[in-house]
Amino acid sequence: MNPETQKSHSKVSIIGCGYVGMATAYALLLREEIRELVLVSRDTKRITGEQLDLEHGLIFMGTSKVKATETYDDIAGSDVVIITAGAAQNPGETRLDLTKKNITIIKDIIPKIVSASPDSVIIVVTNPVDILTYHAAKIAGLPPGRVFGSGTTLDTSRFRFHLSEIVHVNPKSIHAYVLGEHGDSSFPTIHAANVGGQKLLSFHGVTYDEIMKAYDKAATAAYRIIEAKGATCYAIGVVVAHLVQAILHDSKRVTPLSTILQGEYGFSDVALSLPCVLGKNGVESTLSIALSDEEHGWLAKSVHTLTSHL
Repeated sequence: MNPETQKSHSKVSIIGCGYVGMATAYALLLREEIRELVLVSRDTKRITGEQLDLEHGLIFMGTSKVKATETYDDIAGSDVVIITAGAAQNPGETRLDLTKKNITIIKDIIPKIVSASPDSVIIVVTNPVDILTYHAAKIAGLPPGRVFGSGTTLDTSRFRFHLSEIVHVNPKSIHAYVLGEHGDSSFPTIHAANVGGQKLLSFHGVTYDEIMKAYDKAATAAYRIIEAKGATCYAIGVVVAHLVQAILHDSKRVTPLSTILQGEYGFSDVALSLPCVLGKNGVESTLSIALSDEEHGWLAKSVHTLTSHL
């Protein structure tokens, strides 16, 4: 952590305080980097309880101030606003099944955020995150990159974890992405995947089929978790806290995030995940890594899947 690059007063607001919103809040407070955390929800009774529960642990977590509110005026001056509000994915549902009801929520939320805190970076986490990011960015009318989605950062984390079980290397040292839709048309990048500069496919015992098995575990993880416990929350909470940290520190980290494409790989006017440089203004640029013909075909499929739902 470089304190010289961190804002002296960091304010983060979370819109929607269900499982994902509160896991994100907890992960943020554990990092001891934000001075003020605002929880926005229409269920004031519940978030008042959430506020108290978090506050009672602050003696061990730094000097953050936590505020529960139903009023958007309270998010004024936020560095980052996180949207987790919306209908959750139920067992048997895909993320795309949530489209219609959650677009309605986004159309209500975004103007309120922009009015109350026009200089904030906005992170969309609610699913289907790519479609909601597209609509949120169009409605907000902010500079490119100021509104983005958490995208396939979690998918990538899951993929690297399962790859680590094969190559027996720390997941942080594995450079392989899941890109495209945060959903059933996502795809793994195998051609450019490496560990410390060594091609992943050149590792002893690592085959294309083994990599695809690791990807399949990552791609189906949410379904298995939702079937077992009803919701995914801890890992995505950590992911979002990681993204907030990158913004507050202007760290220029590269992570796969959902943004509206502007000609990358020949595609435009659709939001999906590619490797992005993340800093204080949100997504600052998108990187075009080498894709094989097969991977480019997977990307085209992901684009088609998402555009058919816009």
